[in-house]
Amino acid sequence: MLAALFLGAAPMLGCAGQVDRHGHVFIDVDLDQVRPGMSKADVKTVLGSPDTTSAIGGDAYYYISSTMKTVAFMKPREIDRQVVAVYFNGSERVTDVARYGIKDGQVVNYYKGETPARGKDLSFVEQMFGNLANRQLFKDQTGAGQSGIPGI
Repeated sequence: MLAALFLGAAPMLGCAGQVDRHGHVFIDVDLDQVRPGMSKADVKTVLGSPDTTSAIGGDAYYYISSTMKTVAFMKPREIDRQVVAVYFNGSERVTDVARYGIKDGQVVNYYKGETPARGKDLSFVEQMFGNLANRQLFKDQTGAGQSGIPGI
């Protein structure tokens, strides 16, 4: 009976895709402990080290979590993102804690390990045979001090 359940569920699992979570795991109990007036050290004790910080327009810690889903051979797509921002005043005390979701912002393309190249993208055939027209293999290359054999 148990084997039949697993065999029956296998096709559904293959179509469901793979879900990967990256970044912080947010626990509401921990988030509720962060209150205005806490120091930076207290925030690090409760939430851990921030994923990134900001000093532009005020001091802030950012804790980021994203959930990606991959189905078969398709590119992974982000299905959820949570950002907890802890804002500090000049004396390094918490002034506000904000939670943002994927609907609160715009999609930002993070570093993907590839550098975009500007210019014309050549097809495989163009790359292989593109320089044949530029080569002068069949033109007369004889001249002073040359043997008359192309390429030599």
